[in-house]
Amino acid sequence: MYQSHFGLNELPFSLTPNTALFHALPPHLEAIQTTLAALEMGEGIIQISGEVGTGKTLVCRMLINQLPEPFELAYLPTPAANGHELRLALARELAIQAEEDNTALTERLQHALITRKAVGKTVVVLLDEAQALPDDALEALRLLGNLETEHEKLLHIVLLAQPELDQRLSQHHMRQLRQRITFRACLRPLDFAETVSYIEFRLGSAGCEHVLFELAQYREIWKASQGIPRLINQLCHKALIAAYSSNTQLVGRKEVLMAVKDTLGARQPKWTYPVLWGWH
Repeated sequence: MYQSHFGLNELPFSLTPNTALFHALPPHLEAIQTTLAALEMGEGIIQISGEVGTGKTLVCRMLINQLPEPFELAYLPTPAANGHELRLALARELAIQAEEDNTALTERLQHALITRKAVGKTVVVLLDEAQALPDDALEALRLLGNLETEHEKLLHIVLLAQPELDQRLSQHHMRQLRQRITFRACLRPLDFAETVSYIEFRLGSAGCEHVLFELAQYREIWKASQGIPRLINQLCHKALIAAYSSNTQLVGRKEVLMAVKDTLGARQPKWTYPVLWGWH
């Protein structure tokens, strides 16, 4: 595509989460550090929230890579349909024989967790897309979070979710689970300076050795994306395609405007002439 045209080693703005292109900006770094600190303190349930496209899956993968040695990971990327399915998925991750009966399965899980704790291992469950879990599965999580010895939790749970989970947890019947979430981190959109740093880091990581975007184009991309990393990736990728098609080495406002108009979810300018863009 445009890699050779701009002298890049790889596509810098792929939508597939790539830990090699992780840039430790404050929103993501704070979420990772908060979660790791909470795990070290032995907290039971931790929540990481963020709008669509703010980088929850990438943060999840960074957590997987950075879990300290005493922790054993159980990663559940797909929401369970009910509480029993959730227990079965956790049992499979821990190589525990599945049981049809919830009571027997919970006992097996508790025994396996106690056995691991005896040799210095603690299990951490990472649940992606937790906002899609039904109430039955959330209640199962609460009960699993209650498994503990006299002094410490046997199971740590990290929920990665969109803000819809907060709306559900605010309901009266969810108050028990809500009170057990001891630490929360929120992935906010990037500000302008963070957006510039993010784009330049990705370009540099892909081998870019010269300027591709000027400050005005950075601002246009930030305004259109509203600081959402996934939209930033889409806009930059499409703008580079447009510049390549025009056989130019610099992305201008024409290329950025083409990218904005072609991207669902991007904030559209109210006007673009003569100099400054106006925004809704």
